[in-house]
Amino acid sequence: MTHAPGLPAAGSQPSPPAAMPMEPAGLLRGDRVGNGSQGASPLFLTSPLARGISGVFVWTALALTCHQIYLHLRSYTVPSEQRYIIRLLLIVPIYALNSWLSLLLLGAHQHYIYLDSVRDCYEAFVIYSFLSLCFQYLGGESAIMAEIRGKPVRSSCLHGTCCLRGVAYSIGFLRFCKQATLQFCVVKPGMALVTIVLQAVGKYHDGDFNVRSGYLYVTLLYNASVSLALYALTLFYFATRELLRPFEPVLKFLTVKAVVFLSFWQGVLLAILERCGAIPEVQAVDGSRVGAGTLAAGYQNFIICIEMLFAALALRYAFPCQVYSEKKDSSPAPAAAMQSISSGLKETMSPQDIVQDAVHNFSPTYQHYTQQATQEGPGPGARPGGAGGSRKSRSAEKRMLIPTEEL
Repeated sequence: MTHAPGLPAAGSQPSPPAAMPMEPAGLLRGDRVGNGSQGASPLFLTSPLARGISGVFVWTALALTCHQIYLHLRSYTVPSEQRYIIRLLLIVPIYALNSWLSLLLLGAHQHYIYLDSVRDCYEAFVIYSFLSLCFQYLGGESAIMAEIRGKPVRSSCLHGTCCLRGVAYSIGFLRFCKQATLQFCVVKPGMALVTIVLQAVGKYHDGDFNVRSGYLYVTLLYNASVSLALYALTLFYFATRELLRPFEPVLKFLTVKAVVFLSFWQGVLLAILERCGAIPEVQAVDGSRVGAGTLAAGYQNFIICIEMLFAALALRYAFPCQVYSEKKDSSPAPAAAMQSISSGLKETMSPQDIVQDAVHNFSPTYQHYTQQATQEGPGPGARPGGAGGSRKSRSAEKRMLIPTEEL
């Protein structure tokens, strides 16, 4: 007896030809993959080699920076300057540990976003601290205005002052520089909070430039805010670079700007490369799949772990403590070592000066005066014949009235 063509014989089981493509589909949905699956390719970022390399760089950078912070706290002789120096040095431990922990937590879930929010908030703190340190080097707003008031702004496309032709420096210029950095101290923590909320409700994915994703709008607003802050920092530097020359500001400025600005654009570039296909959008990590943007963020954290060692070395040369140690040696009655270190660290971590500065610069009564910096004596930059040697003693706080028309 013959059978009709295409019909199975009696008692035979039909074969399931459509069963084979189901496994890759399951992978793309983020299902777990068994140990024997050949589709789960190893990922370098989660390998012991990557974690070991990044760990060595991170802990070496931590050792160098913590030692330098200890030396500054041990010779805490000029608090008005060293307060900001220590805050700048802390960028290495915060960035390095944050990136390393984020790398260890790399997986299908974007847990690293919560850690990166802490790092991002400190970026704003760093920019403000560097500008405040420059103010302290030069003796405060009054001393700076005594040097640059009335001088014309040099028009230059390179310096971003091409639209300021015919404008002269005034107290309003210094106020703009402070306000531009302080606004970043408000915008960045706010964006970090928004990112955490959007992540919790599933509306934020790193590298997703879709108009319905929060990543696009957070990136645009953050870019505008950090660009304004760094623009103000650049304007201040070119306005006072001759005054800052005794303090060797070039390495300080470039190091701080590189750590903050380049790290941001480095992450954006990696996200764009992933979306363009240069970095695989989907990779297997511990049997699960990594979504869009997460892999690029992992490479970003790995690169930051490496870069922090070089940042630690640059900051070590940019902010040496020898001049403060010499001042301590000449002090007649130095304080107890541990007491001095603990009190110095407590003063450094206090945000009181930031709050006071924000109130001062955004206050409606700002036009009536400018605040003179407070310092116990001449700073380490007050060298004979230098910019600091010709200035009056800054041993007491002063307030200098500024005419309203000069604002």
